[in-house]
Amino acid sequence: MLEANKKAAVKFGIDTDLIEEKTNTQRNIEVTTGKFLNQILCSDVKNILSLLPSNSVNLIITSPPYADKRKNVYNTIPANKYVEWFLSITNELKRILTNDGSFVLNIKEKADNGERHTYVLELILEMRKQGWLWVEEYIWHKKNCYPGKWPNRFRDAWERCLHFTKNRKFKMYQEAVMIPVGDWVEDRLKNLSETDKIRDNSKTKSGFGKNISNWLKRDKVYPTNVLHLATECSNKNHSATFPVALPSWFIKLLTEENDVVLDPFIGSGTTAVACLRLNRNFIGVEIKKEYCELAKERIQKESRTDLFSVIKL
Repeated sequence: MLEANKKAAVKFGIDTDLIEEKTNTQRNIEVTTGKFLNQILCSDVKNILSLLPSNSVNLIITSPPYADKRKNVYNTIPANKYVEWFLSITNELKRILTNDGSFVLNIKEKADNGERHTYVLELILEMRKQGWLWVEEYIWHKKNCYPGKWPNRFRDAWERCLHFTKNRKFKMYQEAVMIPVGDWVEDRLKNLSETDKIRDNSKTKSGFGKNISNWLKRDKVYPTNVLHLATECSNKNHSATFPVALPSWFIKLLTEENDVVLDPFIGSGTTAVACLRLNRNFIGVEIKKEYCELAKERIQKESRTDLFSVIKL
């Protein structure tokens, strides 16, 4: 079994020196990104980030505990303290992210006393002061959410996926997430006008324009910034699991094969599963021991090996 695991380690980019019986000696491993690759680190994220080298992670994608949510699971942070708490984390994330890397934050503000709280908006503004560039806001539309309402609003059916970078030029592979062109093309492109056959500049003089005829005979187009994805229903052991398709979409868009993806609040290991399927390296951090073990089980099942472990730090 040991030799089989070492062969699998080569495939997944794991240091073969780590493929051994998991004992207390593993806690004394040399602290480098390489040693942490494709492992779940069971600890408070603030204890881990300072151990990772600068400019060592290509993509950070995560869904942190939301303010005042799931108090029976996590020691949640009050909404009025959330920005202060998270800024100390984003400061370290900025250090370890590569100059052409991206940080995708899945988050949603709560409704409080009849109105939406502003802590997410405040966080965006404070992160910009840290030097982050807020380049885009993607919307995750939960297409299978339950119906419902409150006296002054309806049920949430979407969450934010905020895209931050360190520089204006960053890795982005838009062709990797192209989608089928759709049925609209049959009617829209059937009878093109003369205007459709040339670049038609915007009447607002914005500089934007389009040439409809460019889409003739194309079977794929670029997506919008709204992602229509169902929530994860199969994982009953974690209270807030996003679907594998969500991190997968951003991993394909913002990384290449063998890049390093960090999820500092990895929960049940969804981001790690996405990385394994797409041939990326992952580093996962999770404070709850039971979720670390759940992540380990999912990763081992996905990779069909038992070489992945939980490192307690």
